[in-house]
Amino acid sequence: MKTVTFGEIMLRLSPPAHARFLQTGQFDIVAGGGEANVAVSLANCGLDAEFVTALPDQELGQIAVNALRALGVETRHILRQGPRIGLYFIENGASQRASKVIYDRAGSSIAVAKASDFDWNAILSGKDWFHFSGITPAISPEMRKCVEAACKTARKKGVKVSCDLNYRGKMWSIEEARPVMQNLMQYVDLLIANEEHIRTVLEIDTSSLPTEDTNLTPAGCLSASRMVNERYKIPLIALTQRRSLSASDNRFKGSLWSAENSDAIACSPQYTMHIVDRVGSGDAFSAGILTGVQKDWTPEKTVGFAAAACCLKHSVEGDFSLMSEDEILALAAGNGSGSVQR
Repeated sequence: MKTVTFGEIMLRLSPPAHARFLQTGQFDIVAGGGEANVAVSLANCGLDAEFVTALPDQELGQIAVNALRALGVETRHILRQGPRIGLYFIENGASQRASKVIYDRAGSSIAVAKASDFDWNAILSGKDWFHFSGITPAISPEMRKCVEAACKTARKKGVKVSCDLNYRGKMWSIEEARPVMQNLMQYVDLLIANEEHIRTVLEIDTSSLPTEDTNLTPAGCLSASRMVNERYKIPLIALTQRRSLSASDNRFKGSLWSAENSDAIACSPQYTMHIVDRVGSGDAFSAGILTGVQKDWTPEKTVGFAAAACCLKHSVEGDFSLMSEDEILALAAGNGSGSVQR
């Protein structure tokens, strides 16, 4: 199976050791971005993954390209054009102090790119999956056209489409996001989302569904998935469920529903995690679902693997998850003691 992911990769600058912006004298720099993170995780699991974007043809753009290539991600369709690479600054929170993100991505190479710059017929030839998130259409009106063009081409070529519904309020309003994302749902074969974004972006009323510990119960996940399918006809729906105890400790679990067995829902165990770095954990979950689907695993194994992948990403600094398939499978099988391996 071969997957193309499409979006913006940026340079991430963060103060070391959980320092605050106002007290640091230096920043650690790594590359990262939602769809790029997914491509890296797929490659780590032995799957063919390609990332497509636009980057400036200079050294800062090359940092991102080199980071992807070093981890086995194909980069040959990355456009080298435009003025700059986007930046984002993150102050990692701790205990009751929340993390803080500041974007510096206006006018980046992908933000000024035209939809016509990307030859989707060539990019998607010989591919099996196309993956994007709700972040990419939020970049610019041209990227909204570009994502839809990619989805239309994928449909014509028999390439399946997955979407992480990710909504970023700092990039566009909910009123802007709704018509764009609702229109794109007609092309989606696999949707990854949480209950909040189903309710706010897709306008599915989940208010009456049963909850526990602020999240939906398995029965609630089943109902929510079926409600999305009834309106948007999406055959595979994965839901993430997070309970934030503090910036340092979260609980996480997931579910996976298939239209082929619409009366059942597969749910993962719940993990309680002490966080080293939360960024990219949702992307690790998305990649985990894609891995299981592409390897034809059962829904139970697939969502269990995806939740374990998400859990382990919280232990890795940077955007990219650097966990192997075997390490993720070990946690999914119950080996989560954290004991030293000798």
